[in-house]
Amino acid sequence: MSTRKNAVVLLSGGLDSTTVLAIAKDQGYNCYALSFRYGQRAVAELEAARRVVQALGAGQHVVADIDLRVFGGSALTADIEVPKQGSESDDTSGSIPITYVPARNTVFLSFALAWAEVLDAQDIFIGVNALDYSGYPDCRPEYIAAYEKMANLATRAGVEGTQQLKIHTPLMEMSKAQIISTGLSLGVDYAMTLSCYDPDESGASCGGCDSCVLRLKGFAEAGATDPVRYLK
Repeated sequence: MSTRKNAVVLLSGGLDSTTVLAIAKDQGYNCYALSFRYGQRAVAELEAARRVVQALGAGQHVVADIDLRVFGGSALTADIEVPKQGSESDDTSGSIPITYVPARNTVFLSFALAWAEVLDAQDIFIGVNALDYSGYPDCRPEYIAAYEKMANLATRAGVEGTQQLKIHTPLMEMSKAQIISTGLSLGVDYAMTLSCYDPDESGASCGGCDSCVLRLKGFAEAGATDPVRYLK
């Protein structure tokens, strides 16, 4: 009988979440990958998530269907242009960008919490980062700490004392270059990932959105070549 602990890993198919899955597996967890079809513009990321699970392995990969388009409010879930570097819409003057999806991580963590309770898992992994990121409020360490506290009050397992949930954020204090270097050291093939907010129909990355810019900068600083296809 295996003594490996179960963990739910939130997996978008992007660079960060793929690295987190590799880290969790390297730490000896039996990983259950959770992805979402939430009405996102870049639905090709789900194909990337499937490639990642096929390559890295997981006890199970669930794709949950929720439609955040019913609320909109984001360039990722509504008919709003994705800002590109150098465009007029790229100037957010330090404000939270329009690519922020309202309450997305809160929604995603709620699903992860439910599955963790079913799996008797006390660990959830999420690829949030507070250094090289877009300024989203639900990527900050104080948010994760508050959610973890709430989560341990919210479940039967928590109340009965059979679960003490821990939300792991191994990338929180890493630069994008450090994240990439870590993944490469664990054998991650980043060609299978997709980070772009606005890929074309073939899955090629735009090269100009905030996520692409941060990714390309990270690879350059890590002294590595990004293996994904770019339109420019």
